[in-house]
Amino acid sequence: MSPIDFASPWWLAFLLVVAALAVGYVLVQRGRRKRVLRFSNLELLEKVAPARQSPLRHVPTALVLCGLLLLTVALAGPTSDKRVPRNRATVMLVIDVSLSMKSTDVKPTRLAAAQEAAKAFADGLTPGINLGLVAFAGTASVLVSPTTNREETKAAIDHLTLAERTATGEAIFTSLQSIETLGAVLGGGDQVPPARIVLLSDGKQTVPNFPDDPRGGYTAAQQAKEKGVPISTISFGTSYGTVDIGDERIGVPVDDPSLREIAKLSGGTFFTASSLEELRNVYDTLEEQIGFETVRGDASRVWLVLGVLCTAAGLGMALLLRQRLP
Repeated sequence: MSPIDFASPWWLAFLLVVAALAVGYVLVQRGRRKRVLRFSNLELLEKVAPARQSPLRHVPTALVLCGLLLLTVALAGPTSDKRVPRNRATVMLVIDVSLSMKSTDVKPTRLAAAQEAAKAFADGLTPGINLGLVAFAGTASVLVSPTTNREETKAAIDHLTLAERTATGEAIFTSLQSIETLGAVLGGGDQVPPARIVLLSDGKQTVPNFPDDPRGGYTAAQQAKEKGVPISTISFGTSYGTVDIGDERIGVPVDDPSLREIAKLSGGTFFTASSLEELRNVYDTLEEQIGFETVRGDASRVWLVLGVLCTAAGLGMALLLRQRLP
């Protein structure tokens, strides 16, 4: 660890005292040896000198010095990165309900699988996160404003219904408005709570015609970037999906490029999933990213415990081996 990892690094200066004690101990031991060697009458020395001492006699002092070293580090207030649950954050879960979502390339259908995985995602988020729900087809609607009430969100997910066309940009704009509204209602605080949009879709935007139109997906993603709201996009489905509309069977392959670009423009992450299991894995990853944050926290306890144990062990061994404290 470097000095910047300590809350009170100036306490580390006490390590010089510990080092001085260690050097002093070594010098004292050498002085005793020299005095013994000056004794010229070796026969008399053998009679008056105690039996040769074991090297273990140095262990108690070494343990006490080690304990002092560890306690000094604890006094300096070491810190480390810790993962803690977020207690102020907003997530907008955005689900495509266009007609292509009734394709059965993902069993039982794309929409049914998305509903099941979305409810599990809602349950898995840490309790302090406000979760909102937006559904979009030709238009976008806020079905649930951001709330910590997961049952309300899951009930709305169960009642998603399909409609024509795909307005991806409107879904993002609607989500951003909902995030801003919640921020205005909550107010207070020195920082705006972090927010993220999780957008699941299976096809290209059809309303408006081009994603870089004023109300298009790319334009909305750029605005999300400006507002500091990354968009995690999930391309859900396969390249061989089809749906029956009237008497006609129409191919509805997933559109990875546009969703990847939306994630890139917003500063978010792009995912793909072609099965319910893969979608669950994506949501599990997002839960880890969204639900927790890394903060610097106190890490002195382990140093304190080890220091006390080393010191106690040293004193105990001194009494056991030498019947006195070092």
